[in-house]
Parts: sequence; C-alpha cells; structure tokens
Amino acid sequence: MYERMLDKDNVPTENEILSYIGKDKMELIEYFETLLNSRYDITKELKFPFGNNYGWGYKYSKKATHICYLFFEKSAFTVLIQINGKGKEKIEQNISNYLPKTIEAWQNRYPCGEGGWIYYRVLSKEEVDDIIELAEIKVKPKK
Repeated sequence: MYERMLDKDNVPTENEILSYIGKDKMELIEYFETLLNSRYDITKELKFPFGNNYGWGYKYSKKATHICYLFFEKSAFTVLIQINGKGKEKIEQNISNYLPKTIEAWQNRYPCGEGGWIYYRVLSKEEVDDIIELAEIKVKPKK
C-alpha cells in the first residue's frame, strides 16, 4: 500500500511527486517545511540515498548538519531521523508528551550508538508536530 518511488533512473518532477503522494500529503509536507523553516535555515535536496530500498525523497539540512530525510510513498511519506545519545536522554525524559505512535516509533528504532534511527510514517499534522520536536532535539533551532 505504501510503495516508495524506487525508479532511481528517473528523477521525479514536483507534479509526479504530488500525483504519487496525493494532495493531502503534499499539504502535510508543506506544513512540515513551514515548521522547519521557522526553526532553521534549511536546505532541501531531492535525493535517492541508501541503495535501492528507500527511494526518492528530500534531505533536509541546516548548513552542513543533516536534520532528516523524507521519503515519498503512495498516499504517504516517511521521515527518517537519527537521534544520538544526548537526544535519547531528552526523549526518554519527556516520553509521555509524545503521541502513542511516536513512542512506538522510538521504542522500535533501529539501534545506532546510544540513540538510533527512527522511521516514522507521517499521516497527520499532530505527527508532524512530534517529528519537529524530535528534530529540535537533534539540531538546536535558531532563536
């Protein structure tokens, strides 16, 4: 159901991305980007990273500091964010403030060092809000 854009040889256009993920999910990406832009001076790059299983998506960075990836899916998108050991402590101190889905994504993260990689399929604004909070733990926002 949530197939990714896996044709590495064909760089998708904005219209193809919109057609693939749907208008409502494109609006969620725009909401996500608005929140990111209010906290960071971000750069956004269309990328096909990590081999053939992740597909096309956006890489968001603050200067040279990677914030997260967003992968396009049929009628959805997934955010991939890495949290380090210091971030782990902050998340666990405030775990009850997150949505149940966010807590589950954290508990099921792919381990890496003391923190890990969180894979989060985003379907609502509330979920975007939690992802933004995780991004703020990873990379300190501007004042």
